Formats: sequence, C-alpha cells, structure tokens
Amino acid sequence: MDAATTLVVFGATGDLASRLLLPALGQLLVTEQDRTVRVIGAGIEESTTDRLAKVVRASFATVDAESALDRVEIEYHRADITKTADLKRLLKGLDGQVALYFAVPPAIAARACEAMTADMLPKGVMLALEKPFGTDEAGARALNARLEALVPETQVFRVDHFLGKSTTLNLLGARFSNRLLEPLWSAESIESISIVYDEKLGLEGRAGYYDGAGALVDMIQSHLLQVLAVVAMEQPATIGEADFREATSAVLRATRVRDDDPTASSWRARYTSGSVDGSDKPSYVDEPGVDPQRGTETLAQATFEVRNARWAGVPFTLRSGKAIGDPAREIVVRFRAVRHVPEGLRGSAEGAVLRFSLGPDRMSLELNLNGADDPLVLERTTLSAELGAGQLLAYAEVLSGILDADPMLSVRGDAAERCWHIVQPILDAWRADEVPLEEYAAGSTGPARWPYVG
Repeated sequence: MDAATTLVVFGATGDLASRLLLPALGQLLVTEQDRTVRVIGAGIEESTTDRLAKVVRASFATVDAESALDRVEIEYHRADITKTADLKRLLKGLDGQVALYFAVPPAIAARACEAMTADMLPKGVMLALEKPFGTDEAGARALNARLEALVPETQVFRVDHFLGKSTTLNLLGARFSNRLLEPLWSAESIESISIVYDEKLGLEGRAGYYDGAGALVDMIQSHLLQVLAVVAMEQPATIGEADFREATSAVLRATRVRDDDPTASSWRARYTSGSVDGSDKPSYVDEPGVDPQRGTETLAQATFEVRNARWAGVPFTLRSGKAIGDPAREIVVRFRAVRHVPEGLRGSAEGAVLRFSLGPDRMSLELNLNGADDPLVLERTTLSAELGAGQLLAYAEVLSGILDADPMLSVRGDAAERCWHIVQPILDAWRADEVPLEEYAAGSTGPARWPYVG
C-alpha cells in the first residue's frame, strides 16, 4: 500500500464534507500513522486554502484527530466541476493513488461525469459517488454506462456507509465462523428476518432532497437492501471485493417483492405533529420546503423474498422511518420453533431470536431455558454480547477502501441498478395510490395496525 494519497473533494465547502468525510479522514489518519494525504478541495464558492484548512481543523477536532493535521496537505481551488476546462485544470499533473470524492448532489455528480474524459483522469483513479445512484433503474444504468466509459468498474466506489458499519461486518464473522449458526442459516431453520432502521430525527432541514425521495428510496432502496444481501449471501471463498460483491449481487438478483404483490407487501405513512424526547415536532407537511401534494412518506415498510433454494418462503421485512419514539435499529433473525416439546415441560417454546443491533454494536440470542423456580416451566432468557463499535466509524471504513483502491465495501454497478428494479413495483403501486398513505404521531412507533417488525 502506498501511504501517500491524494483526495480531491468536489463540494469541499459543503455539509457532507465537513460533517462526515473530513472527520472520517481525521480518524483514519489517527489509526494509520504511516499515511499522509493531500486534500484538494474544489467548489464554485469564492474560498481560500486557509478557509478550507480551518474547516479541516474543526472537522478533525470533532473526532480528537488534531494530532494528524501535520500529515495533511491542503489546497483549495475554485472550479465548476460540470465544465470540462475546469476539470482539466484541477486534475492536471496528479499522480500516485488519487481518489475523486463527489461530495455534491447526485445531479451535479452526474453532470461532472459527463464533462469528464478518460484521458484527463490520473491512472488508477478511484471515483467515489454518494447515493442515490440515479433516480430509477434506467437512470442508474445510464450513469453506470458513463462511468464505465471513464474507468473500470473496480475503480468506481458507490458509497454506502451501511456496508462500513461494524455490525454489518460482524454479522459475517458470527455466521461464517460458528458451526452453531452456519448449518441453520436457511429456510429449514429460519422463519423470518427483519432489518429495521428507525430514527428519532425528523426532516431536519433536508426537504430539498428528502421530499423528492421519501423513506423507501432514501433508506430501503439505498441501504437496507444491501444489508439484506449481506445477511442472505452464500459463503464466499474470500472476503475480497470480487467474491464478496458477487455473493451479495447474487442475492439481489433473486430478490422480489413478496408474492409479487406490492399492495399487500408494502406500507407507507408520514408523521403528524408530536413530541420526540420532549422536543416538539411539526407535522411533516408543515416542515419548511415540503410540498404536501407529493405525498412523500417518512416511514416505509416492505416485505421481500429471496427466490433461491436457501431462502424460499422466508419473508424479509425492511423498515425505516423518521420521528420515531424509541427507535429500533437492528437485524432480527427469528428461528423456527422445535417440532416437538416433551410432555411435562410447560410454558412457551417459541423459536430462538438472534438480534444484531445496528448501533450500539451488540448481539443477543433469546432462548428457552428451564425456569429457576420450577425446572419444568420454560422461561425466556437472553444471552448478549457487546461487539464493540469497531476501530473506525462507518465513513472512515469506507474512506479507507477508497484511498486504498479496494471497492469491497462499495456497491457494484449491477447491484445499484438491481435495487431500483426490486422496489419499482412498490413505487408504481404507491404512485397509483394502491397503498394508502397513513399517518402516525411524531414520537410514536408508527401506525398501530401495521404488521409487527422486530
């Protein structure tokens, strides 16, 4: 590995760079003492290298990474990345390991890719793009075709920080290194799987993006289907990018809306006024920048199936919502109950439940054991283990892969297209009002009549 790398940040003065990308860089440099990084910031704003250096310093301070500042070389250049001439001037002369990070809205990133030519790009350059990847399957395919004309697929890093979450990666170790789990990881023993990522946060000023996307596209299409693929994948020969990404892509190719019935297998709702942790929240339709006529959902739930021999018949329910009280963030694997309980044992003998928390990182297993007072009465007991948060934050894990030209934790092009294909029947049904847009009070757990997930 060449420890000297160049990170070109398009949109360096924006929120994504200062809030996520630069703190991740600081943490990465603290843990990798031999790495130095040249940061070249670019934007259309009139700014200076000194101003960018202050942003970098403040971002590093949020993760106690000030000690790494002496291993960062900083430059700022005013440039319109949608113009070929500006891009040529910005990228001229760059060599070594170079990564271009598009910390800009997806539409700007797409226009920048159109303005690029293969000959202006440094050899081996990594192109890192944030979600969403296109606005539908056709858009994702067109973007992929453009990227393919610039660099090989292995040099494209479609950022999904959920793949950098230590819990998602811990799942691989728990499953593949334990004989207790791996033989049971199929429809023969598993009844259902749920992946839930709810948030206390409301819109928080993101109407410009969120009101045109909604919970289904923002979270389920973009993130949770990728988590599903990791949960359901066949065991790869290695955890290298080729084997790992082929295994997850194979799952997505087999994934469909359950029973091909989006009206019976999907639910949507948006929050009304309420209180979360004592903080009052207005109704979603009253949030600044929201167009109520769009019918944007803030809570989405959908059930899918993976049509292969391992998972046939097992429902995979994905859910994500905003302004949820006591939000769950977990992968829940429900095992089937035993076929027979000997006569004389009393109490519930429902199937075991394995939970992987998506923050804080924790694993728990709910089992039936003999009761302390009466050994013939079965009681539910939970065994738990703290997995640790991992050495790096999710974005730092992702950034490490970008700077080292290792796309293992990125979304492959065909997978990005496939995720749009999977949710399209639901989007069509919702746009045709075949699924009602329900309401839930901010601070509640969502509509009471919805199928239980968890």
